[in-house]
Parts: sequence; structure tokens; C-alpha cells
Amino acid sequence: MSGRLNFVLLALLVFCALSLVNAQYQARQLFIEIERAQSQTRQLDIEWSQLQLDQSRLGLHARIDELARRDLNMVPVTHERTQYMTMGAK
Repeated sequence: MSGRLNFVLLALLVFCALSLVNAQYQARQLFIEIERAQSQTRQLDIEWSQLQLDQSRLGLHARIDELARRDLNMVPVTHERTQYMTMGAK
């Protein structure tokens, strides 16, 4: 009877040890996954900040005005070039 009890306790001890090793392995894998996710979060935050900076820079009125003049050959409206239409006039 004592030999059987020792065998059961040994089997239980081995099972607990293997469970502990498995739990530690899973914890390490989860930690690595968390670190990767945090790294990706930091990278995405950097990219988001860069995109916000680009968007604010691209939307500046001075830049839009300069592109319109250079690429589209647009000129500002002056009073001399403005034509007014009135109702009933011929």
C-alpha cells in the first residue's frame, strides 16, 4: 500500500511540475506578445504624429496659394478683373 501511495504522489508531483513549467512558458509567451504589441503601439503613435504634422503642413493656406499659383497658373482676383452682373441691365 505504501508503494502505491508513493507512486500516486510521485505521479501527482510530476504532473504539478509539468503544469508549472507549462504555465511559466505560457506566461513568457504572453509577455513577449505584450512587448510586441506595445512596440507596435509606439510605432503607430509615431506614425500618427507624423501624419498629423503632414496634414497640418499640407493644409496651410500659404502652401495651397503657392501651389495654385505655380501648378495651376492662378492669379488673385483684383477689382479690375472682376465683372459684375446686374439684373435687368443690358
